[in-house]
Amino acid sequence: MALEHANDTNFTELVSDGITLVDFWASWCGPCQMFGPIFESVSNQYPDVNFVKFEIDESNRRTPAKFGIRSIPSVLAFKNGELVEARTGLMDAETLGAWIMELKG
Repeated sequence: MALEHANDTNFTELVSDGITLVDFWASWCGPCQMFGPIFESVSNQYPDVNFVKFEIDESNRRTPAKFGIRSIPSVLAFKNGELVEARTGLMDAETLGAWIMELKG
């Protein structure tokens, strides 16, 4: 599945259906740059899960503030629009895949 890109305007719509993982990141963040390709690669392995990237910048501050994002990369997991879990920091593909299986379980 292709990655979706969220902002303050379309965020709620993108997380409303099924399991959705949202990667909060910034272009100036080194660990975020390392995690981006991992997130994208894993998204190709789970077509039944929604993968969304949310770049934290000056025009998109409302959503990160709402969810208390203080460190990036942070990945938030939603089920049908409800936040179920959040993890912060760089994850490898195996860890991310295992987390997805837990969420699907």
